[in-house]
Amino acid sequence: MASCAVSNNPLRKQTKLLQKGIIKDDTSYVYSLPFEQGKTFRVIQGYFSRFTHKERAALDFNMKKGTRIMAARGGVVVRVKEDGTKGGLKKKYRSHGNNIIIQHADGSRAGYWHTQHNGAVVNVGDTVQKGQLIAYSGKTGYAFVPHLHFLVWKSSGGQWQQLPTRFQTSKGIKYLRSWKKYKNSKPD
Repeated sequence: MASCAVSNNPLRKQTKLLQKGIIKDDTSYVYSLPFEQGKTFRVIQGYFSRFTHKERAALDFNMKKGTRIMAARGGVVVRVKEDGTKGGLKKKYRSHGNNIIIQHADGSRAGYWHTQHNGAVVNVGDTVQKGQLIAYSGKTGYAFVPHLHFLVWKSSGGQWQQLPTRFQTSKGIKYLRSWKKYKNSKPD
């Protein structure tokens, strides 16, 4: 059973080495945590986790419905979906998942999923700043509990590649790990 629960994606191994500090990276962009300054949330599912992130360099932050979601990086809003009203642990709910996608100056994009119905406070075409309120968390789409699903990706050679991301936390710059709590420090 364990073999079917682990990703064969080569990025999985690299991400684990980055998280453990075995590989050092001081070139990638440092994101703000996607929630308010001074708040702390637990990562309930990390990069390439065994549940629904087997092939995803994505993070799930455990958040109550209505928690303020902040832009982890500045950019332009390229997608807003906020009409979904259903959520649950059945794949039939995927299309109900509300989300916001922000494109950054380097062409990468960040996605914020499972926002609440009518919970976006930005529109397509808006320019947002790092740390700006963009939405409220919810439990729309394929979601077992209310949470924020966060993912960054970039086009490379015509293919979209997911990117593990570094974050500024109250304890320094980190690649986040499952089941750990992280506090958002003062933005730069």
